[in-house]
Amino acid sequence: MWNLLKNAWKVTEVRKKLIFTFFMLVVIRFGSVLPIPGVNTGYFDTLLSNLSGTDAFGWFNAMTGGSFTDLSVFALSITPYITSSIIMQLLTIAIPALEQMQKDGADGRKKIAEYTRYLTVALALIESLAMGIGFGGRGLLYEFNVWNVVICVVTMTAGSALLMWIGERITERGVGNGISIVLLFNILSSLPGDLESLFVILLNDDVLAINLVRAVLILACIAVMVVFTIILNGAVRKIPVQYSRKLQGSRVNNGTSIPLKVNTAGVIPVIFASSIMSMPVVIASFMQVDYATLGGKILLALNSSSWCNPAYPWANVGLVIYIVLVILFAYFYTSITFNPLEVANNMKKNGGFIPGIRPGKPTSDYLNRILNYIVFIGAVGLTIVCVVPIVVSGLFGVGHLSFMGTSLIIIVSVVLETIKQVESQLLVRNYKGFLND
Repeated sequence: MWNLLKNAWKVTEVRKKLIFTFFMLVVIRFGSVLPIPGVNTGYFDTLLSNLSGTDAFGWFNAMTGGSFTDLSVFALSITPYITSSIIMQLLTIAIPALEQMQKDGADGRKKIAEYTRYLTVALALIESLAMGIGFGGRGLLYEFNVWNVVICVVTMTAGSALLMWIGERITERGVGNGISIVLLFNILSSLPGDLESLFVILLNDDVLAINLVRAVLILACIAVMVVFTIILNGAVRKIPVQYSRKLQGSRVNNGTSIPLKVNTAGVIPVIFASSIMSMPVVIASFMQVDYATLGGKILLALNSSSWCNPAYPWANVGLVIYIVLVILFAYFYTSITFNPLEVANNMKKNGGFIPGIRPGKPTSDYLNRILNYIVFIGAVGLTIVCVVPIVVSGLFGVGHLSFMGTSLIIIVSVVLETIKQVESQLLVRNYKGFLND
């Protein structure tokens, strides 16, 4: 890692990209602590501390780098962009015109990206309106009037749009993966506070031996999860493909392979499952539902802070539902992003075939069978990464950590992808240098 950065710094063009990315991240951090005019910046922090089930907000607050509870200019962060991107992917499958647009190459994808930007601004506007109007008269705004509501809405919408613009600029002029790097930076910015909270929790017992055992177990769990996530993120099943005497350069290439990632859906299934499980809890928390009633107990079972908690053994039913949702969404998202029949037809048109499998529908059936197998393995691995922190939280009362579960998957995948981007840029520069010589 350090050797890569040292080599990248030696190349002028790559060094400029690194510097540009650094200054964009400085702007993000500045906006994350810049308060919105006329807003009570401690409102949500105080409100959530008095609500049951505040873990439902933990991941969202980590994605915003703490900007949500601090109500800064970047309070919405890039969550509207992430949501709009997911919506556009789903609409691409449902609407034939968008599907054809995606197949049209660079021009079509550019048009879809434009629609995604418009949808991002619309979602940010809706979310900021809901916050400004819904909570403005309940203490969010020091003075609840039209002017302050407009300032709040415009500021949060503009902040989300600015973050989207910064992400795109990092992609074009920086090291690449702009939106992912913005999300990664927000998560990492919550790391110091989480480590401080973890340290306090680990020392909440007067017996030194108990504190040491608790600390060793939690640190070992974190280390194992990091290694496991790296393995899961890089695991690939290669399907061998043969082509009829394909000329490549000065030699004949008769074979290649189709790489199928074990974790084909990435972190999307976890986002979907967490959103479905947490939404009723969030609504119930603001409505101050009585958790002693039957409805309250059902909502408590949907709350991740109740899972693996010895005080609520029956709430583990919610954990089972969560695991089932993650697996189902893994299959669903993979099915809309990877079409075995289309891959099989493209192979057939180009004279390719899988050894031992006939071209056409038999190839499609074979790919579908292999895909179902590896998707299940990937979904189980994804579930393990997300469930283990919940178990640790329930047993030790650690609470939400920005470097575990869903956040850990994002951190590992973005870091590895960024390293690959920098390595590829260095490789291109070396080739250019060789050609110039």
